[in-house]
Amino acid sequence: MNFIEQFVQRDQHRIYVREYPGEDPTIILMHGFPDNLHLYDRVLSFLSPARRVVTFDFLGWGASDKPPDYPYTATNQEGDLDAVIQERKLGQVVLVAHDASGPPAIDWALHHPDQVAALVLLNTYYCPMPTLRPPEAIFLFSTPLIRNFARPISGMFNHLLFRRLYWWQVGRFFRDAEIRNQFVPLLYQQFDATPSTRPAFFALNKDLLSAVRAGSKMASKLKEFRRPVRIIFGDADPYLNKGVAQKFHELFPGSDLFLLSGARHFVQMDEPEEVARLILSTPTTETAPPAR
Repeated sequence: MNFIEQFVQRDQHRIYVREYPGEDPTIILMHGFPDNLHLYDRVLSFLSPARRVVTFDFLGWGASDKPPDYPYTATNQEGDLDAVIQERKLGQVVLVAHDASGPPAIDWALHHPDQVAALVLLNTYYCPMPTLRPPEAIFLFSTPLIRNFARPISGMFNHLLFRRLYWWQVGRFFRDAEIRNQFVPLLYQQFDATPSTRPAFFALNKDLLSAVRAGSKMASKLKEFRRPVRIIFGDADPYLNKGVAQKFHELFPGSDLFLLSGARHFVQMDEPEEVARLILSTPTTETAPPAR
């Protein structure tokens, strides 16, 4: 597919952006961790050229700059998103958030409601939710005390243990073996690259519990959000599961909810055409009913 590659400057660092031509409002596809913009490779052909699409790597990931001592947090990822939207002058946008991009995307939407045409949530999280279960690898690297042992051990043996853990954990996010075998190596490349995405991975894990606690303080504001919200979850994800999707549906009272049968955590990989159809059919502020 044809796209324009560019870098958006954020202070002294560069955010890697791909822009695909199409009609406005622009759809912004955001990755979580431990992945990057390639998470949406299977969806893009179904979205563009019908709509203008922007994908980007958060700082520390993919082809973006990876400053070693940078404070990688959900709050700073919200700043990355804002830099992309403002520098590219995108106007109203449809925000599509997956996994760890949920908190920065939701917070940006709450802080800039007039620029949000719609919000789409794919197997993500925001605040404490009763059925949420962290993936095993994320539990190891985000839990205090445990992470103090997991991180140094993962760096031994030429990172062999970390690599095996990654391939096992991320492999579980895919339903189809062929797609898994194609994309797990592609997503892992950034960890063995120089500079590596490892500092971002470790820092965002350390920030994870703080980000969830911050979400709990903002959760009441979700009921006041007056832009269209669509929730699209793979119902076979054991981690960010259908109970999490239902909780989002309660937190955003005017939202609509779609559970895709048999799709796992990477719902956009397992069901790309259906995910794209649901994104394209999401009501926007131009077509949505009056504010509740």
